[in-house]
Amino acid sequence: MTENVLLAFGLTLMAGLATGIGSFFALSTSTTNTKFLSFSLGFSAGVMIYVSMIEIFQKAKYTLTTALGIERGAWATVGGFIGGMILIALIDQFVPRQGNPHEIKKVEEMNTPGNSNKDPELMKIGIFTAMAIGIHNFPEGIAAFAATLQDPSIGVAIAIAIAIHNIPEGIAVAVPVYFATGSRSKAFKLSFLSGLSEPIGALVAFLILMPFLNDVLFGIIFAAVAGIMVFISLDGLLPAAKKYDEAHTSIFGLISGMALMAVSLLLFL
Repeated sequence: MTENVLLAFGLTLMAGLATGIGSFFALSTSTTNTKFLSFSLGFSAGVMIYVSMIEIFQKAKYTLTTALGIERGAWATVGGFIGGMILIALIDQFVPRQGNPHEIKKVEEMNTPGNSNKDPELMKIGIFTAMAIGIHNFPEGIAAFAATLQDPSIGVAIAIAIAIHNIPEGIAVAVPVYFATGSRSKAFKLSFLSGLSEPIGALVAFLILMPFLNDVLFGIIFAAVAGIMVFISLDGLLPAAKKYDEAHTSIFGLISGMALMAVSLLLFL
């Protein structure tokens, strides 16, 4: 269990700080590699959807039906799944549109003619975006942590998928902050720090949930994790991938993510 806890913290830290990778891309290139982003976002969605519906949801149902009986367990599984989607939907609903992490930003926006540095409104947008990403990623940290404790192989898959989808979120923070201040270091730091809510969510799960963890709570959390991952994929990753899309790149990424996840799960049978 101790090894799993350390792995869970490590994975959530890695996933959260991937926003720094997005910031690095934004600050070191003059154009957005749309094909790469489209494929990566589709790939991340494929991993999340497949592992959520084929593995996590089924594990949650098995755990809850074993603990509560077939009928009550099935209802608890569906309740947890829908509850996870409602939770992340509410978080998205209360995030200001200008700071919503699902709003697409491109590196080219830093060089748009007619704009100038030292723009306080852009700085405000950057800070809002960083805060929004922090709020949005907090439950993802809990999800990745809990999943790793229950099954490290699933935890690794979820953490990688989250890390991939955090890359464009890092761009979304870095673009307005750099454009507002003219400082690459400030843009990178704020983008990097916005990902820290992921390991903070893991820490909260460790300090608050760990003493109460049993089969029922694990099952409900697992079902909620599946709901959160599916919602993020359908509401955020796939629409973003389509906006960056070139010649069905996103769907190829989706299929590749599902195929890789399927093969990796089969190898661990």
